[in-house]
Amino acid sequence: MKKTYIIAEIGNTHEGSVGLAKQFIKAAADCGVDAVKFQTHIFEAESLPSAPNPSYFKDETRKEYFERTAFTIEQYKILKDYAENECKVDFFSSPFSLEAVDFLMEVGVSTFKIPSGEVSNIPLLEHVAKTGKNVILSSGMSSWEELDRAVAVFKDKEKLTILQCTSEYPCKPENAGLNVMLEIKERYQCKVGFSDHTLGIGVPLTAVVLGATLVEKHFTLSKLMYGSDAKNSTEPKEFKHMVDNIRAAELAITSKIDKNEIVKELGEMKFVFEKSIVSARELKAGHVISEEDLVYKKPGDGIPAKDYKNVIGKKVIKNIAANEKIEFSQIQ
Repeated sequence: MKKTYIIAEIGNTHEGSVGLAKQFIKAAADCGVDAVKFQTHIFEAESLPSAPNPSYFKDETRKEYFERTAFTIEQYKILKDYAENECKVDFFSSPFSLEAVDFLMEVGVSTFKIPSGEVSNIPLLEHVAKTGKNVILSSGMSSWEELDRAVAVFKDKEKLTILQCTSEYPCKPENAGLNVMLEIKERYQCKVGFSDHTLGIGVPLTAVVLGATLVEKHFTLSKLMYGSDAKNSTEPKEFKHMVDNIRAAELAITSKIDKNEIVKELGEMKFVFEKSIVSARELKAGHVISEEDLVYKKPGDGIPAKDYKNVIGKKVIKNIAANEKIEFSQIQ
């Protein structure tokens, strides 16, 4: 089992501030992630002016939001350099147009994350495929037919990872579709992962146990921040808790122990918790021990309870007080 690749999805919650974006990157890196991911929106290239706004844009239009939070190529390069060279995490972004793909190629990203809403955008997928970069394909809005068509664009399956995702915010655990993740792996014979929109860490942790090679989860410095994603994102403390638990699960899955060898290290535990054979009543010399004469009590440093049949039928040769650990020197 390889180390699970964990992505902090920052999106556009940085509010178009390079300084704030750096804080996001640093905080995510401190959580132990492998990568940070942004979103690259070029409004004129991806939306008509008449395109409806999602319900969460109440105080400004989507066009105003995208233009206000957009970074230039040079700003992206600054963030990429900060992420990779100072914070030691990978940096990439999701393109939402052909122009955004070209933009990110100039930035120098090594990976493209295809968001769920672009899976049916075959021209964009073909444009990404031509770059030869690694591709992470999210399936949150796709039927099997749509996903079949999208996956067929990418010939090099070694560079492709498909994420099970349900585009529901937040997603109920019962709608997470971990069974679909396993179907994806079987259907396309490629790496699979999980893009998580559930609350908490239980579902992504389970995805790892089931074989996810990649986990992506929305990340924010505070759920109170402005933007479409913040309230359904994960704050640093909980995100780190998720990362730590995934790493622990990996160790548990991959680490092999020798049952007999580990028991040798548990001598003190066995003394404290296991049971010895104890007299249920006073036993006089000459008495033949029956099962009713025996009880089993801590600590475990006397004749082990498992050996009770070796005591029954023995004759007492030295008086044994009630509630006393029986020793072989007292019986024959």
